[in-house]
Amino acid sequence: MITAKDTFNLKMSDEEIVDRVVKGEQHLYEHLMRKYNQRMYRISMSIINDDKEAEDIMQTAYINAYQQLKNFQGRSSFGTWLTRILIYESLLHKKRKLKLQKVLMEKPGNDYHNDTPLKGLMNKELKGLLERAVARLPEKYRLVFVMREVQEMSTNETMEALNIGESNVKIRLSRAKEMLRDELDSYWRPQQLFEFNLVRCDVVVDFVMQRIGATQCD
Repeated sequence: MITAKDTFNLKMSDEEIVDRVVKGEQHLYEHLMRKYNQRMYRISMSIINDDKEAEDIMQTAYINAYQQLKNFQGRSSFGTWLTRILIYESLLHKKRKLKLQKVLMEKPGNDYHNDTPLKGLMNKELKGLLERAVARLPEKYRLVFVMREVQEMSTNETMEALNIGESNVKIRLSRAKEMLRDELDSYWRPQQLFEFNLVRCDVVVDFVMQRIGATQCD
């Protein structure tokens, strides 16, 4: 089993690993997957917004990339090439899902709800708030925001992956940030900062009253 530490200590470029995998060292492909898993997940999530489906798409993208390794010519970095495959698979999956949803919605008496596993896992309010705000961005802005700000891909990598110009990357990123600021500003309520909710209030009151009661009994 290859660990994250093993991946970190591997002193080879992506292209060298690809070459060795193509020549028969299949086990080295795991290094590439571990290196790009976080990027792949975040980018797919920015399109799909469903954690389980994003994982499935990642698996499909990795398999497709492996099958096409012999065709990788190094015109762009391996990471960019892999990202393109992932984006294609994510958009294809989204197209199929939307088509299926349309069919289900059109069926008489069908009570279809578009709930995702991600929604049930949000237990940190700030994280959930930000993720929901990002999810509401139009896709072309959301994708650039995740690639540049969340995954910290360079402008050039983003340009190559999305096949758009530098000015488009910058404009979309700027617009995404502007829309996020507007979205998050609507939730800003200074009165709610460090709010002392009812449950916490009950705990403190009950504790103090019990201590007072014990003192009087003495």
